[in-house]
Amino acid sequence: MSVHDRKNLKSALESAILYLQKQGVEEARQDAWLLLEHVCGISHSTYFVHSEDEMPKEQQEQYEALVRKRGEHIPLQQLTGEAWFYGIPFFVNEHVLIPRQDTEILVEEALRGLPKDARILDLCTGSGCILISLLVTREDCTGIGADLSEKALQVAEKNGAQAGGRASFVKSNLFENIEGTFDVIASNPPYIRTDVIETLMPEVRDHEPRMALDGSADGLVFYRKITEQAGSYLKEGGKLCFEIGYDQGDEVRELMETHGFADVQVLKDLAGLDRVVTGIWHKKT
Repeated sequence: MSVHDRKNLKSALESAILYLQKQGVEEARQDAWLLLEHVCGISHSTYFVHSEDEMPKEQQEQYEALVRKRGEHIPLQQLTGEAWFYGIPFFVNEHVLIPRQDTEILVEEALRGLPKDARILDLCTGSGCILISLLVTREDCTGIGADLSEKALQVAEKNGAQAGGRASFVKSNLFENIEGTFDVIASNPPYIRTDVIETLMPEVRDHEPRMALDGSADGLVFYRKITEQAGSYLKEGGKLCFEIGYDQGDEVRELMETHGFADVQVLKDLAGLDRVVTGIWHKKT
């Protein structure tokens, strides 16, 4: 790919698709289009009318540079700086996990039965997408997002503006700097087993933050720590909601039941895989 070869929109797009295919990018056609849309700000209809128009030199340079980076398996969302989640655009970079559609099920379950004026805690908040989606959906609620990564918290703060001042973010090793009680604690913690990380697709393995992926040897260390302490931070009848790996449902359910949670449920994602575990806290009398 060389900017010395001046291209129109159509040839630039076709060259990008071929290049990404050669680099083994799975969604080569879609990603080439989305990068063109990002650089040129055009819609499909505009493209079809103007596909033979020559690209301005500066746009062509920018487009080809981004396509080369995508060919290095840098995630598309990191290149555009944006990921959509729960119908909301979120700023993302290399310091946070890219929000995934499967996690929307966690948001839906946290919303289920959420009382009026609820207080929500999002542990391992990353980009803040879970907490902010909850607060955008329920404007009567407030919440705190906690993360150990200062760089992740900077991303969450930037996204937090969408919640109209009802989201605050704190640097905390899980509950370390958390005060008060909550109606819902939601968490998508690191849950991938350490020995599995090297087998992940390069977009994840090489370009997303390792501390947001690594759940220790068995992938369960954060579920243990959170479940052991969550009862001290939940109101009577409060709900604990976890995202889990597809093969962790039975183990996380057992953990929650062992620590006194009632009505524990394992819920599936759109692919029919275990994805979320929820349970209700009743204070011991």
